[in-house]
Amino acid sequence: MAFTDLTAIRPAEGYYTSEVQTPRPLSVRTFLPAGYEPRYPYPLLVFFHGHGGNEEQILRLAPRLSRRNFISIGLRGPVPFTPFASQNSYSWGGTAYLPLLEDYLVRAVQQTRRSYHVHSERIYLAGFAEGATLAYRLGLDLADKVAGVISFNGCMPRHQRPLLRLPEIRDLRVFIAHGIANAVVPLALAREDCRLLSSAGVPVAMNTYATNHRLHPDMLCDLNRWIIDRCNAE
Repeated sequence: MAFTDLTAIRPAEGYYTSEVQTPRPLSVRTFLPAGYEPRYPYPLLVFFHGHGGNEEQILRLAPRLSRRNFISIGLRGPVPFTPFASQNSYSWGGTAYLPLLEDYLVRAVQQTRRSYHVHSERIYLAGFAEGATLAYRLGLDLADKVAGVISFNGCMPRHQRPLLRLPEIRDLRVFIAHGIANAVVPLALAREDCRLLSSAGVPVAMNTYATNHRLHPDMLCDLNRWIIDRCNAE
């Protein structure tokens, strides 16, 4: 870990913007919790926005989740979402972008760990809708590097699904939060994912909420409790 002389620095709570150098510069939006304690190893949440969103939009969830418990970063899809390109809207693209996105994720986490004190075994990938599909893909491909995957109203890839037979995935934890009236990503798909992951030996917590494709406030409350419970159990 590159965390060394930063123990004396106490940066303020709030949002910070930086870039990582992949084949091209890509944005990293950071939320630092209140009362940041440089000697405490924080869980890190990596947020992936939905189709047509951006990293600033999705990272607004961070203080609603908790103002003190986590360091959070938001990443930006590499493909401008054409109908709303002037509104800072992006997509994650197809499978051809996966090598770029994996490199983006790894570099963004490394950069965050150089700047702040992050617990190496408490890194979670959280996505909304299309972003949840990417979180699943990257989390299952990098199961030895992340602690868990969080899906808000999303689902696993339906084509070219990640391999579920690798023994490393049994160390993952998955949290699924889904609206019962979601017409964009039907609840049946999330339930199918839960059954598939469970059958592969992955511990899954699935909660449903009285909402459609919108986030329900209780999703964030339940996620905060789920992560803290995992930390306390360790």
